[in-house]
Amino acid sequence: LTQLTPHENIYTVPNILTFSRLVAAPVIGYLVLHDYHAWAVGLFAYAGITDLVDGYIARRWNLQTVVGTIIDPMADKTLMTILTVCLAIKGALPVWLAGIILGRDVGLGIAAIYYRWISLPPPKTFSRYWDFSLPSAEVHPTTISKYNTALQLALIGATTAMPLLAVDVSTAMKAMHYLVATTTIWSGASYIYTKDAVKILSNEAKKKDKRPEDRE
Repeated sequence: LTQLTPHENIYTVPNILTFSRLVAAPVIGYLVLHDYHAWAVGLFAYAGITDLVDGYIARRWNLQTVVGTIIDPMADKTLMTILTVCLAIKGALPVWLAGIILGRDVGLGIAAIYYRWISLPPPKTFSRYWDFSLPSAEVHPTTISKYNTALQLALIGATTAMPLLAVDVSTAMKAMHYLVATTTIWSGASYIYTKDAVKILSNEAKKKDKRPEDRE
C-alpha cells in the first residue's frame, strides 16, 4: 500500500497574521523610499505587534504548525531585507552593515532551500516543494539568533524613525551599528555549530517506524 503523506491545516489565525506581516514588508519599503516616515513607522509598529501576537495565539491555543516555523522567520527576514536595502539606498544605513545583514540572510536562505529539498518526502516534485502543508523540516532559531533578530529590528525601527526625531542620536546609532554587525555574524555561525537548529521530520518519522521492529 502507498503511504499517504500527512497534510496539516495551515489556515490558522497565527499564520494569517504572519502572512499579513509578510505582505506589509514591501509597503513599508515603498513608504521609506518616498519619505512617508510617519506611515512607515506606523506600519512597522503593526509588524512588530503582530509578530508578538501570532506567537502568543499559537502557543495559547495550540495552533503551532510546521509552516508557521518557516513563514514566521521568513516574514521577519523579508521585512529586514527590504528595509535594509531601502534604508541603505536612502543613505540612512551604512552600506557595509547592509552587506553583512544581507550576506547572512542569503546564506541562510540557500541552506533553507537545500534542507527543504533533501527532507521533502517522495516523490520530489516542484509543486510538492512549494506545498508547505507537507511538513518536512523544522527550523529552530538559536538563542543568539533570537537576540540578533531583536537587535536588528530595533536598529531598523530606530533608523526608520530617525527623521521624526528632534534630537541627535548619531553616536548611539553608530554604536548600535557595530553591535548588530557582531551579533549578525555570530548568529549566522551559530546555525553551523548548533546541533538541533534544523530538524528533518521525514528522518525522524523513519526512526519511529523502525523502533517497533527492533523490539521484536
